[in-house]
Amino acid sequence: MYVFICENSIDGIFTGVYDAWASKYGHANISLTACPPDNYTLFDEYITVSTDYEKSEKVARTLFRRLGEETYTELCQAAAALEEPAGRKKHLDKADALYRTIVLALSLKDGSKVLNYLGEPYVNRVFQLSRSTGNEAHHLLGFLRFQELENGLLFARIHPKNHVLPFLGEHFSDRLPQENFMIYDASHSLAALHPQGKGFFLTDTCSLNEDMLNRFSPEELEYQKLWCGFFDNIAIEARINPRLQNQNILKRFQKDVIEFQKKR
Repeated sequence: MYVFICENSIDGIFTGVYDAWASKYGHANISLTACPPDNYTLFDEYITVSTDYEKSEKVARTLFRRLGEETYTELCQAAAALEEPAGRKKHLDKADALYRTIVLALSLKDGSKVLNYLGEPYVNRVFQLSRSTGNEAHHLLGFLRFQELENGLLFARIHPKNHVLPFLGEHFSDRLPQENFMIYDASHSLAALHPQGKGFFLTDTCSLNEDMLNRFSPEELEYQKLWCGFFDNIAIEARINPRLQNQNILKRFQKDVIEFQKKR
């Protein structure tokens, strides 16, 4: 077996798909993983894949053209899902499931229907991963809060499990095209930056000045005060239901919502 080890990202996995396919070793003889194994087996050959954005773009264009926008988005969501470390996995490897799903899709007369083949374990795995990322992105689109910093930048902080930042960046770029904004993924130390009138891009935040992110404009502080006052005043004490509240806004999301911060 030829095991291709790629980066755990959309571009990394798509590069792995490109290299594995181009290797001509035969799909049945290939395995793709985004998590290096704890123990290397004697009779397998391990090939390290370096992320190549040109190769990734070629795969993306092919999938978009052959499978359609909806299925392409589903595959990207699956690639962006949380992957357990090799030693704790209970499911099929994410990257390998994607590779085998793509192989199947491109062999079908109508590849856009590939996620209907849920009887195939690897397709089922991709479907579950995509749903996990899609659901989390949907939750965040519903309550992500921008706050105005003293320099005028609109800023939002999130703590997602999955790599949802590309999907959030695209969504808000379409809706706030003339705003300078930043969505900070504190879980993965990444940020989506959107300059006014341009597209967004992802950047590492290891050197980010955290102090700057807590300096809000006077108007923002006033709006926070008004909003929290409104939130408290409309609450009916007899109907407060923390259990239902935690179902609607999961506890791991509440740290990024201003009305919950003020309650602490």
